[in-house]
Amino acid sequence: MSTTSLPESLISTLPGIYYTDEAIFALEQERIFEQLWFCAARSSDLAGPGSFKTVQIGRESVIVSRNRAGAIRAFYNVCRHRGAKLCTEGSGEIKRAFQCAYHAWTYDLDGALIAAPNLTKMPDVDRTEFGLMKVAVREWLGYVWLCLADEPPSFDQAVMQTVADRLGDLESIEHYDLEHLSVGRRIVYDVKANWKLIVENFMECYHCATIHPELTEVLPEFSDGYAAQYFVGHGAEFGQQIEGFTIDGSPGMDRIPGISDEQDRRYYAITIKPQVFINLVPDHVILHRMYPVAPDHTIVECDWLYLPAVVESGQDVSLSVELFDRVNRQDFDACERCQPAMSSRVYASGGVLVPSEHHIGAFHDWVRAQLSDVT
Repeated sequence: MSTTSLPESLISTLPGIYYTDEAIFALEQERIFEQLWFCAARSSDLAGPGSFKTVQIGRESVIVSRNRAGAIRAFYNVCRHRGAKLCTEGSGEIKRAFQCAYHAWTYDLDGALIAAPNLTKMPDVDRTEFGLMKVAVREWLGYVWLCLADEPPSFDQAVMQTVADRLGDLESIEHYDLEHLSVGRRIVYDVKANWKLIVENFMECYHCATIHPELTEVLPEFSDGYAAQYFVGHGAEFGQQIEGFTIDGSPGMDRIPGISDEQDRRYYAITIKPQVFINLVPDHVILHRMYPVAPDHTIVECDWLYLPAVVESGQDVSLSVELFDRVNRQDFDACERCQPAMSSRVYASGGVLVPSEHHIGAFHDWVRAQLSDVT
């Protein structure tokens, strides 16, 4: 089927090659994930001085750690001597310093070179200049955001303004006090699909009536096919008989105190390009982070965040977790069903977007703009 001559109701998607080609994926790694702000870790995962996580951002492994003063630092996971990987574990805690297992070059928690065999015989080796290569860091909403670019884009414009544009202002998300919420559940999904298919799926609700019966029961307006995030400031309202954002509509946990009456009994979805989805409901927040691994492989880490008292008291959050866990699995199954067809001759020119999906076209334009060498 050709999409070159379409009725006004339809617009074209990206061609199938954008979801399968190794060269395009390599460009995305270089120009998108290695140039933009990347949500890497929950700040609370780095509990104290010496705690660390390793994160894959594009083609680079990065160490995120907390120094002695309690500040977050990030470095390329590469020894400055011969390039050995410093940290091979996904997370952990070091007592004093990072030490390379190859030649024992040793770095403090601020990245400075503090020791190496025969280092005293090399007085011309500057401890800072030959320290670990630093990565730009920002903390916001209780998460650590990193940028590998030599000159990172404005965080306020690239990340915070995206939220303000969606909700109408920044104060609306501040009401949820994400920074001080606690992780009540974390689920990591291994999705055999291109990262853009996952973004496109999250941005639209044309599929909701078909594959999300539990979600449309809680949010009836989603049955009409228009995603709530399509409209600035709009949140999808709970059904009349629904008491909470739970699998059976039963009451959830204690309402987050800061949210306004207008935000109560509503669901807000936000996409922050390139790899974050935020879902706001009155008693908890669900935040997704994507880690693209290959053209057809994406890891998605999903946190359910609740008031600290809910988590500390051991309250059962399973009914609220189950609702969006089902939604996630339904979505990822749909993306995995699409992925094989991206290499089909039928999809060589792409597919089509109906009116309630037309806003996805702006995402496709954004991708093309980042990959300006690709025709």
